[in-house]
Amino acid sequence: MPQRRAVPTLTSLCLQSLAQHMQSLWAKDYSDNYLDEYQFRFLVGPFNDLACGLVQELLRLLGTSRRLSRAALHLLLLPHLRQLSLTACPGLANNALGHLVVLRCQGLRVLDVGGCGRLSPAVLVDVAEGLPRLRRLGLAHTQANLQVLSAVGSCCRHLRELDVSGCRKVTPRALRHLGYDPAERSPGCPALRVLLARDLEHAGDGDAVAAVAFLLLALPCLEVLAHGALQDALCLLHSGQLGGTEDSEGFPSLEELARSRGAAGEGAPLTLPLRQLEEVQEDALSTVHAVCPQAEELSAWLGDNPGSSGIRELQGWRCLSRVTLGCSGRHGRALAALLPLAQSLGTRLRALTLHGFTCWDPLSLPALLASCPGLQSFTAELEAPPDPHTHQEPPEEEEEPPAPPPRWATDLLPRGLPRLQSFTLSLAGPVPASHGPVLSSTLASLLCGAPQLQTLRLLALPFPLDSVLEPALPGLRELRELSLAGSRVCPGTVWHLLGTEGPLRRLELSRCPDIHRRDYDSFLHELDSTALSPRQHRGSRAAVSLCSH
Repeated sequence: MPQRRAVPTLTSLCLQSLAQHMQSLWAKDYSDNYLDEYQFRFLVGPFNDLACGLVQELLRLLGTSRRLSRAALHLLLLPHLRQLSLTACPGLANNALGHLVVLRCQGLRVLDVGGCGRLSPAVLVDVAEGLPRLRRLGLAHTQANLQVLSAVGSCCRHLRELDVSGCRKVTPRALRHLGYDPAERSPGCPALRVLLARDLEHAGDGDAVAAVAFLLLALPCLEVLAHGALQDALCLLHSGQLGGTEDSEGFPSLEELARSRGAAGEGAPLTLPLRQLEEVQEDALSTVHAVCPQAEELSAWLGDNPGSSGIRELQGWRCLSRVTLGCSGRHGRALAALLPLAQSLGTRLRALTLHGFTCWDPLSLPALLASCPGLQSFTAELEAPPDPHTHQEPPEEEEEPPAPPPRWATDLLPRGLPRLQSFTLSLAGPVPASHGPVLSSTLASLLCGAPQLQTLRLLALPFPLDSVLEPALPGLRELRELSLAGSRVCPGTVWHLLGTEGPLRRLELSRCPDIHRRDYDSFLHELDSTALSPRQHRGSRAAVSLCSH
């Protein structure tokens, strides 16, 4: 469904022109005369009059097109800049640049230096102390350590989001400084709502559990805490066994913090305002829910035992709107076991992601989707049940002319999915013969009832998709990305896609058994011979991108 290239806006053309000429004109003059002068607080040039949003867009254009040089970056460090991300150019982010950011960009609200490993801890401390207005700070995979987090906790009083994922020098004790300043005996980061601390060393030891419990009690606005010890910390707080957690370095004990939150002693339940919970095990769901009754987003792992109460427990989570469930055992669970949960969540459910469930009953998939008409995103990596006829030799049949493509029923989802924007279905292994028609009708019903669908991924489906896709194409007016990787689709359907008007930008055909190299070359030749563009070129937006083997 490619369309002719949209006419770019005047603003976009001007920014692209700036990006193209920056190195040969302004950046060259700056490199020749001023590059090593780091004490300039202001630079007079053509970029001072650009609005903050335009400077940020120009930085993005230079970064994505790999034209962001050291000189160009210096020129765009302007006093009115509100957001700055250096993740696209970690090689340019050295200590001198860090000092320059603090010197020139005092108005920054958002700074992301994730992956900039050349910035020393001392410079990161200067950043935290010199930019007190920060609302969001990204330090993932940097040299952040105890001194850096201590500076963040003491100085960044307005900070709402912090990412320290993958920082090898961040210890459990360093994390405590985000919640309390022992030197001033005052709370730290009182406005912090999101703390991402994934992939830290020592995430599962006792000190880490106590440190995470400390943060949960010390940060009253915390809604998201991503850390490997979160589940154990919640269980510790629920147990109320907080004795023996006194600290000799000036931090209050867990018991003191619990009293300050109005929950100490037996009979005084503690509840936290966490909205997002990750990697919860099935046997801890009840405990976690008791501490976090307002949780809206959950990812959990279910075991092999079909008699476990995990799915029944989730039916009582009245605030859930985004759910990810995975089967951690060898045998998995039946997809049909999720129907009571889907029915209890009903229209509240906005996103559902499933891993490792087995589709024993093909009607369980449409029943599941029909129970959640408010879905905006659905992803399922399902297992197919064994086919009892796999080892039987097919009967000999006389050659007959090819039958016309079947017309699948489209009434399996009576209310449709009017809000659905993203749908992904992957099916491992061959399916029994009885599954193919039901799953085809399910997809046909979905495509006819999802007018807002923008991303569609049908991966490794072992039954033909041509008769499912072709009738639905006229109604998919918002579709931007279509992946058919590993699925059975014939070249004729692809030609139909390429000849239909619409906003499609990406079409993936990798590992499709019925698409050969000559077919792919023909698709590219057709696109080259029209006003359509088959590939995404550096610095421009293409009409469609074809991906093959």
